[in-house]
Amino acid sequence: MKYKRLIATLALLILAVSTASVQAQSGRRQNKPEPAAPVPTPTPEPTPIPKKSEGEAELVLLVATDRISGESWIPFSYYNAAQQGCAERLRRGSSVDVDVAERDMTRGEAIKKAKSQTKTYVVLLSIQTDRMSNNQALELDFTLFEPATANVVITGRSYLNGRRTGPVVIGPTGRTSSLYYERYLKQAGEDIADRILKKLHISPR
Repeated sequence: MKYKRLIATLALLILAVSTASVQAQSGRRQNKPEPAAPVPTPTPEPTPIPKKSEGEAELVLLVATDRISGESWIPFSYYNAAQQGCAERLRRGSSVDVDVAERDMTRGEAIKKAKSQTKTYVVLLSIQTDRMSNNQALELDFTLFEPATANVVITGRSYLNGRRTGPVVIGPTGRTSSLYYERYLKQAGEDIADRILKKLHISPR
């Protein structure tokens, strides 16, 4: 009996030691770390579209005069009247920007100017005399050059009278006043402006 009790006691001791060892090993185990949260991928910002600054014109018309190719006796005031009439009519008849050249331009200079621009059309005005007429007659010629290429968009002539049917004849005695010619040159410039706006398909405002 004593021997059996001894065996039972040893068995209980071994079981108790084994249990304690297992619990100790279990206590020393480290918990697995939780997986890190995924880092969100930043959404790429769309490339901003450059905005056109306020007041930036899509089209510009530069009105210039060519006094060099005309007769030397024609007063500068005649060219000023034609240039003023054309520029004012372009401004009143559309929303485009209109500039007036501060100095004269030859045809070559007007072409060079147009080629150097990206949105500026160059209007070149010149006063000519009708050499086929027995009397001196004034006519206002014009050419519109396209920006970048300087291609001729439209060219033509406007006569200095209300009907635009023929040139104004200067009388041999020269009694006609300068104001008379300046008025009709201004009207001829307005007529040219209307033709330019129509050619460029710019609706009057």
